[in-house]
Amino acid sequence: MASLVQSQLISKQTVAQRSSLPSFDDRSRIHLNQSKIHLTSKFLSGDRYSSLLHSGRKTTDFRSFKEKQPGFAESQLKVQLGDAGFVLEDVPHLTNFLPDLPTYPNPLRDNPAYSSVMQYFVNPDDLVAKDNVVRLNSPRGVHFRRAGPREWVYFDSDEVRACVVTCGGLCPGLNTVIREIVCGLYNMYGVQEIIGIEGGYRGFYACNTIPLTPKTVNDIHKRGGTILGTSRGGHDTSKIVDSIQDRGINQVYIIGGDGTQRGAALIYEEIRKRGLKVAVAGIPKTIDNDIAVIDRSFGFDTAVEEAQRAINAAHVEAESVKNGIGLVKLMGRYSGEGGLYEFVEKRLKENGHMVIVVAEGAGQELVAESVQNMDSRDASGNRLLLDVGLWLSEKLKDYLTVEEHKEMTLKYIDPTYMVRAIQSNASDNVYCTLLAQSAVHGVMAGYTGFTCGPVNGRHAYIPIACVTETPNRVKITDRMWARLLSSTNQPIFIKYKEIMEDKRQKESTKMIENLDNQGNGLSGKQVETALENKIKEKREAK
Repeated sequence: MASLVQSQLISKQTVAQRSSLPSFDDRSRIHLNQSKIHLTSKFLSGDRYSSLLHSGRKTTDFRSFKEKQPGFAESQLKVQLGDAGFVLEDVPHLTNFLPDLPTYPNPLRDNPAYSSVMQYFVNPDDLVAKDNVVRLNSPRGVHFRRAGPREWVYFDSDEVRACVVTCGGLCPGLNTVIREIVCGLYNMYGVQEIIGIEGGYRGFYACNTIPLTPKTVNDIHKRGGTILGTSRGGHDTSKIVDSIQDRGINQVYIIGGDGTQRGAALIYEEIRKRGLKVAVAGIPKTIDNDIAVIDRSFGFDTAVEEAQRAINAAHVEAESVKNGIGLVKLMGRYSGEGGLYEFVEKRLKENGHMVIVVAEGAGQELVAESVQNMDSRDASGNRLLLDVGLWLSEKLKDYLTVEEHKEMTLKYIDPTYMVRAIQSNASDNVYCTLLAQSAVHGVMAGYTGFTCGPVNGRHAYIPIACVTETPNRVKITDRMWARLLSSTNQPIFIKYKEIMEDKRQKESTKMIENLDNQGNGLSGKQVETALENKIKEKREAK
C-alpha cells in the first residue's frame, strides 16, 4: 500500500467399471479384480462425486495425501498429486464428514437470467493454476478448484438459513460484499432466510441479529463502513458454534482479514467435529493488499485512489514553500524500511521540495528505541504499530534544522482512517460482486472451510491455510520494485552488500537446518561456512 504497488488432474487416468462409489471417508484401498487396479478415493470432491452420481461417468485413479500445517487441523488440507509435478490443493466438502447428503438440481437451471448462457455451470475438473509463468519442462505446479456454480447443489433453498458477519477493521467494499451475498442467495438460489450478525465474532453470542433482504441492503453499497458493525477479537469457537447450532444456521459467510480467516478455519473444524451440516466460507478483506495467493484484495483500488488525494495534497503543500517536505503515512503493516536523511537533503537542494510516502509498518524497530514499546497487540493479535510518521517528522526536523542548520517546512498527513472509511469505487464494487457470488456458489455446492479470490484472473476456492500462512510483502528484489525506483527517481537505500548478506543468511540457515535434520548430511566445509556466517550475523546484530 505504501508504495502503491503491490498452476487434467492426473494425466494418466485409470478407468474402472463398478456399480457403486465408495464413501468419501473410505480409508482403504479397493481392489478391482477385473483390472487388478488400486483405487483410492479419500479426497474425491463433492461436486465430482455428484457429477459422477448423476451422469454415470467412470471414475479416475487419484493419488492423494494429506499435509499438516501448524495451527490447522489435518481435515482442512486436501492435496492431490498428479503426473509432471501436478498438485491440487483442494478445499473441504460437506460430504467428507457427511457422506450421505442428498443433492438437488441447481435452481439456476430455471433462472431466466442464466437460461440463455451456454456452459454456465463449472466443470468439476476445472482448475486454476497458481503460477501462470513457468519454465519449459518445469513441474506443472499448484492448482486450485475453480469457483462458480455447479450443476448439482447440496442445499435445498427452502432449508437454508444463512448468516453474514464482518470482523476486524474497516475497508471500502464491506457493504457491497454484504449486499451481493444477500442478493445472490435471494435472487439466484431463492433463499429467504438471511440474517446479519452484529459486532463481529462476539456478536454470535453477545448481540442481536438483523434480518437481511434485498430491500434492506439495496443502497448500502453507497456507504462506507459496514451496516453490521465490526470488532476485533471476541472469538470463542465453542460459543460461536453453539450459537450457530441454536439458531439453526447452516451457511456462514465470514468477511475479514487473515486473523478473521484463521477464526473461520477454527469454526469449520468445530462444526466438522460435531457433524453439523453447516458450510463456512471466508471472504478475505484488507486494504493492505497483503493476502497471499489471490491477485488483490477488495477495497485496495479504492484505497489507492484516496491515498493519491493525500499525496497530491502533500505535494501542493511542499512545493508552495522553500525546502518544503510533504510526509504521508499510508497503511502497509509490514511493508519495508530504509534510511534517507542525506537523500532528503540532496533532493531539497536540487528541487526545493519533496514528498515522502512511508508505510505505517516501516522502521518499527527504530521507533521502538525511542518509546520502549514493541510487544503490544490489538484484540485480533496484530502488533500495535508505533507512529513512524510522527517519529520520522521529528527526526527529519532535527537533522535538517539542528544539525545542518537549514530552513525547512514539513507537513505531515495521515489519511489512514479516511482511506478505510470511504465507500468503494466502481472497480471494487464489481470485484466485491464477483467475490460474494463465488462464495455463494461454493457454499451451495457443499464446499466449506474455504476462502475465495482471483488467482491469475480466475476466481478459485482456496484452502484457508494457504492465504493465512504468510502475508504478501513488497519484494525489493523484483521488477516491480525496480519500476518504482525508476519512476520516482529514488536511490536504493538498501545497498547491494546488505542484499547479499540477507541472501547469505538464508543459505546459512538452510544449511544448519539440514544439518539438524540429517546429522552428518553436510560436509565439514559447508558446516564451517554456515557456522561462520551465523557467528558473523550475531556480531552484526549486536
